[in-house]
Amino acid sequence: MAKKILIIEDDKFLRELMVRKLLSMDFEIVSAVDGEDGLTKIKSETPDLVLLDLILPGINGFEVLEKAKKDPATAKVPIIILSNLGQSEDIEKGMKLGAKDFLVKAHFTPQEIANKLKLILG
Repeated sequence: MAKKILIIEDDKFLRELMVRKLLSMDFEIVSAVDGEDGLTKIKSETPDLVLLDLILPGINGFEVLEKAKKDPATAKVPIIILSNLGQSEDIEKGMKLGAKDFLVKAHFTPQEIANKLKLILG
């Protein structure tokens, strides 16, 4: 059965690029364009993994991560931050809040990101 990935990303171009890449690698994809919608979908869709942007309309990615990790229903879902924020304090904060990994958008191609997801999901 295909692994389900939730992409929480407000940038339409990047979101569609990642959706296409991951669909081509046989992942099932659900997407959200803001933090509130993302949190709702983490609960309702029970994804195998979440790819989370930090700069989102409404509640930001750090808040999404924190709320998802505090909720027993969603705490075990691995969340990978995919962001343009690459400062060490941002990375540290993300990891402290429970992110599985922190990828800086500029450093990875969609293919490399997809490969990382495959590794994490086994």
